[in-house]
Amino acid sequence: MARSGLVLLRLSLGIVFLWFGALKFFPQMSPAQDLAIRTISILSRGLVPPEVALPLLAGWECLIGLGLLVGWGLRGVLLLLYVQMLGTLTPIVLFPHEVFTRIPYAPNLEGQYIIKNLILISAGIVVGATVRGGRIVPEPPKKSTQ
Repeated sequence: MARSGLVLLRLSLGIVFLWFGALKFFPQMSPAQDLAIRTISILSRGLVPPEVALPLLAGWECLIGLGLLVGWGLRGVLLLLYVQMLGTLTPIVLFPHEVFTRIPYAPNLEGQYIIKNLILISAGIVVGATVRGGRIVPEPPKKSTQ
């Protein structure tokens, strides 16, 4: 697991971002499309029009996915991931009545879609821990008995 787990984590994270990002290029294919457009509009204070918001987000997510799959520029890719993830969590604050059936403990399907991003953030942190030479070892070093 230590030998291949990190690579599999990075690749699976890349697949998820590429897949979900690509869906946003096609109208009504992403279940979070309308919520994403409204969130971007509020976060950008209306500077990003709806017709630009979704393709911009789609490209951003695809770039993250491709970067993770290829493994190049991971520092920059992970920065994009963290900023994007921060944006994806904001509907919980901006639109709580739209993401919960009972606030704050019963998320609806969109709320669950958002909350699962905590796992993606954690996976990004684990991948990021290795960018500067950190590694996962199969067994910790043995302590000397002297």
